[in-house]
Amino acid sequence: MAGLTELARAHTHLTDPQIEHLQRLTMAWGLLADLSFSDLMLFAATSDGIVVLGQVRPSTSQTLYRRDWVGRLLEPAERPTVMRALAGAVPVEGEATSDSGPTIVRETCIPVVHRRRVIAVLAKETAERDMREPGELERTYLEVFDRFATMIAAGVFPFAGEDDTTDDAPRVGDGAIVLGDDMRVVYASPNAVSALNRIGVRSNSEGRTFAELGLPETAVHAMFSTKRPTTEELEVGPAVTVLMRFTPLIADGAVTGALILLRDISELRRRDRLLLSKDATIREIHHRVKNNLQTISALLRLQGRRLSTDEAKGAIEESVRRIRSIALVHETLSRAAGDDVPFLEIVRPLVRMVEEGLVSSERPIRFVVTGDGGILPSPIATSMAVVLAELLQNVVDHAFPTTPPHEAVVRVSMSDVDDRLTVVVSDTGVGPPPGFTVQSSTGLGLSIVRTLVTTELRGSIAFAAASGTASYPGTEVRISVPVVR
Repeated sequence: MAGLTELARAHTHLTDPQIEHLQRLTMAWGLLADLSFSDLMLFAATSDGIVVLGQVRPSTSQTLYRRDWVGRLLEPAERPTVMRALAGAVPVEGEATSDSGPTIVRETCIPVVHRRRVIAVLAKETAERDMREPGELERTYLEVFDRFATMIAAGVFPFAGEDDTTDDAPRVGDGAIVLGDDMRVVYASPNAVSALNRIGVRSNSEGRTFAELGLPETAVHAMFSTKRPTTEELEVGPAVTVLMRFTPLIADGAVTGALILLRDISELRRRDRLLLSKDATIREIHHRVKNNLQTISALLRLQGRRLSTDEAKGAIEESVRRIRSIALVHETLSRAAGDDVPFLEIVRPLVRMVEEGLVSSERPIRFVVTGDGGILPSPIATSMAVVLAELLQNVVDHAFPTTPPHEAVVRVSMSDVDDRLTVVVSDTGVGPPPGFTVQSSTGLGLSIVRTLVTTELRGSIAFAAASGTASYPGTEVRISVPVVR
């Protein structure tokens, strides 16, 4: 289903700033639907009628519309009240029908004004109610909605640059307080009273200022002075946290009061603290694993110095490099949040490690790293680190048996497209032996590479001669593995 922006661009002549204004309105209109106990529809004019750009249902009342109307194109005769609001730039009331039966719907159409121009209509759709007298909560909420409607028609609401889409943003049902122009509490809903009780305010709040209730007034004064919404979290010990969202009510350019929404987010903050603690614990584990691997490497080096045969010493050095490549992954994970790691942060130090440990001044080799492997889960990053270390060591050992007449270059290029990681290691060396295939290789290093790529990572590996000279064709190794995130 197309969103508001796509629908507006396809069916209307609204400009980008006007569409952004409507986007901000739809981000905040859950508040308006709850205050009005009504469904809200957002209409905009097309070349020959109107289009429904948005729809929201209240959480404080039953909906009148079971089906989604977003994207529906209507004739002018189907919504005459909307057409009058678009043309007259003033709120208009009338009747409409819903899709839930023969219910008569009272429709209040509010012009949405942006820079003194009507760009859309916000329609409040309400069922004909019985004759019962509404309670204090309902009367208060409807009055506050009318004040917001006046702000919408004046081009004051939604506030420019406002983008409060966080998951913990409070709604009307969480608790609402209405302030007067003297910053005193005019009304507090039952849920708001419960939230205040949680932070230690147990006396009657109506008619009193925040200071008299023992609450900080910084956010209140900031909202009145800037005429902009403000947010504050009140913490009472480690167990209780209440989020307060202050929205000014403006008439004729002056702040005439405010709506404050409260939400007890104690459980959310407790979970946040647990996640932070868990994340810190995981990073500490990775740090300790890295230290343990480095200790093992040091012990192997000490053991290697006591060996007398070159073959045994070479085997020890290869083991040390494999362990160090795994340690690089844990070192990166110890600095990162979560269990994913940027592959480039592993490749660069890995190449540097090979360059420092295997390349001599008598036979210099230049390493070049290009591309970006993206963010990888730690199991894939660990296996790929070992694979890359083996391939680089294989290049240093076999690609340049003698000093070539040209510059010896090894390139590592990476790409991450459509959840598939591709790593290409190429060189300007002597190329693979005639008839060589990775499947027929009996060397330990390439056996490790083949097993990790094809079995552990379920990927593919291919060796081929690069496009070099006849004497130095070079070798290209291409590895492709799927990445499940």
